[in-house]
Amino acid sequence: MTGGTQIPYLLRAARGEQLDRPPVWMMRQAGRYMKAYRDLRDKYPSFRDRSEIAEIAIEVSLQPWKAFQPDGVILFSDILTPLPGLGIPFDIIESKGPIIDPPIRSQEQLDKLHPLELDKLSFVGEILQALRREVGNQSTVLGFVGAPWTLAAYAIEGKSSKNYSIIKGMAFSEPTMLHQFLGLLADAIATYVRYQIDNGAQVVQMFDSWAGQLSPQDYDTFALPYQQRVVQQVKQTHPDTPMILYISGSAGVLERMAKSGVDIVSLDWTVDMAEGRQRLGWDVNVQGNMDPGALFGSQDFIRDRILDTIRKAGKKGHIFNLGHGVLPGTPEDNVRFFFETAKQADQLLAVPSY
Repeated sequence: MTGGTQIPYLLRAARGEQLDRPPVWMMRQAGRYMKAYRDLRDKYPSFRDRSEIAEIAIEVSLQPWKAFQPDGVILFSDILTPLPGLGIPFDIIESKGPIIDPPIRSQEQLDKLHPLELDKLSFVGEILQALRREVGNQSTVLGFVGAPWTLAAYAIEGKSSKNYSIIKGMAFSEPTMLHQFLGLLADAIATYVRYQIDNGAQVVQMFDSWAGQLSPQDYDTFALPYQQRVVQQVKQTHPDTPMILYISGSAGVLERMAKSGVDIVSLDWTVDMAEGRQRLGWDVNVQGNMDPGALFGSQDFIRDRILDTIRKAGKKGHIFNLGHGVLPGTPEDNVRFFFETAKQADQLLAVPSY
């Protein structure tokens, strides 16, 4: 399954093994904090070129691997990448983020959408295959997708939003239409996850970034059932591939995240790791959750924060990560120190077993 006898370290943690130290990677691992990435961005100013031209996306995905040797190498992509395969075009403006014009707001538009056309995403398969060849079993190759609620939020709002009033307006006044859209997205995302796994992804992270904007009761109606629908379909064909769920601002729905059926719940930094593990139960594997802003602190401060998180998480079922993506402007030396320290955690402190 892994192309050899050695099972990559992160994959072992994702399967719930007790390890001497947690594996470590970062969300937004490749990006603007790296000079190598900024140089490439100057050469290829279009984000979609960087993420959809296989040769460039492979190089970007591998930049942090070559610099820091993280335990996870994640596909450089965007959560909106599969939308054109459904009939929803989008663009990404460097200073503004994603733009979907026209946004999806009518039944007529919904009726024109179609099941996911994987042939429009062949570059994703090419990138993942190349990453597996490059890193072998020295690291775990991670795929990633957006979850139905978050993709719907982008498609309906037409861009990033602060209050999500348009999709919430649809949720509360035209729920039938929204549920139809969420179902279509869930089936497409499940197909896309399977495709990523078939092409080399050993773990897949699902980002429901904006589900933290929902009240718990609305999460139960518009987010959770469609997360479950994705996970159930993937597990029918790929039961042994671990899946991670990440939500920004998830403190209020943490226990609900575990009901999605994923193998690992990723905590953002607003939840204390010890409290998060208590709330979820020690049988639930977790990822996270250091504040990415801590990487602007001194190295002594960073070390203390890393060890505090790892100590609280315990030795079993923990993947160390930030509680959100690494921030632009973060000193590269501090990122390097982050990885080095996490990899020495077993020597720097005695982590209790649970």
